[in-house]
Amino acid sequence: MSSIYLDHNATTALDSRVLDVMLPWLRTQSGNPTSRHVFGRTARAAIEHARAQVAEACGAYASQVIFTATGTEANNFALKGIAAGRPGTQILYSAIEHPCVSRPAIAMQQTGWTSRQIAVDNNGIVDMEQLKALLSTPTSLVSVMLANNEAGAIQDIATMAETSLQAGAFMHTDAVQGLGKLPLSFTDLNVNAMTVSSHKIHGPQGAAALILDKRVDIQPLLHGGGQEKGLRSGTENVAAIVGFGTACELAVANLDNFANHTRALRDQFEHGLASLNVTIFSKQVARLPNTSFFAVDGIEGETLVMALDRKGFAVASGSACSSDSTEPSRVLLAMGVAPDLARGAVRVSFGTHNTAQQVADLLATLKHEILRLKQLTSIAA
Repeated sequence: MSSIYLDHNATTALDSRVLDVMLPWLRTQSGNPTSRHVFGRTARAAIEHARAQVAEACGAYASQVIFTATGTEANNFALKGIAAGRPGTQILYSAIEHPCVSRPAIAMQQTGWTSRQIAVDNNGIVDMEQLKALLSTPTSLVSVMLANNEAGAIQDIATMAETSLQAGAFMHTDAVQGLGKLPLSFTDLNVNAMTVSSHKIHGPQGAAALILDKRVDIQPLLHGGGQEKGLRSGTENVAAIVGFGTACELAVANLDNFANHTRALRDQFEHGLASLNVTIFSKQVARLPNTSFFAVDGIEGETLVMALDRKGFAVASGSACSSDSTEPSRVLLAMGVAPDLARGAVRVSFGTHNTAQQVADLLATLKHEILRLKQLTSIAA
């Protein structure tokens, strides 16, 4: 039995058109991009073309794109690198940030920095009044994700950036979940740094970027050969970067289709959920069009995920980077959701290849599995 993939916020399949442009760099093309000979110059030209493609997709200039290997690296680079180049002792981040933002911020406390969380409301939206209050203390950097990877809630980053900049703090946003799902403009968001990643948009794993305001004094995490303008040393992964560029171009061209198609699937799914007595999170605010995060009271999310997996549906219980944890979703706890309900959370994230029939099949299976699991719980009690 083939499984139906419904976990696109975790990662996406490599687009065949992306693979096509990568294959020459995996099979026949050679040359270090820093080499002076024709092979090196050809590799350098391919990287610069991809840089322009990523910049175009992000509403930025090519000169602002710094390639990294992962979104995690780019986020660490933003927090640690910007903080190292700025006076002040405080870093702020939202209570629903991905661990690759929250954990570096916490780790920086060991080197004398103060890191503080900004609270969110019960829909996962940042509390602007608390942000303003926290900014009354000299602050170097504020980091808030554009769209949450679990609940899908979209933040008003431009307003937060304006507030932060007026207080003398730089603004970074993790836009990994926004690229390819929302119109994205580095300029319009008014941020100083923005993270994007390839494998969320049907590009290869192993390529990401930090989009950086030229005015930002940032210190490198890696020192070596001086690649990426001395900000990210290490021989570039040409194949992955070339694939990332093409994936960005394709994602922008498909943006409207993606949003319309996945929103229709999500709405169909959530309409069906209404009869199953579930709680849908962040439903009252703007969300990613493809994301539905819900919980069934009395049923563990991991148990339901495994039950659906056995029936051929690949969904998630939250962030893929936290899937080895048995604790309730940190995002939901920050939103004030009771721990017992938070443990029941399941995320479905649709892609363009999913269909209305798959949604109907998922709903029928979900209804059957919820009933079965509740009966087992009743017997055990």
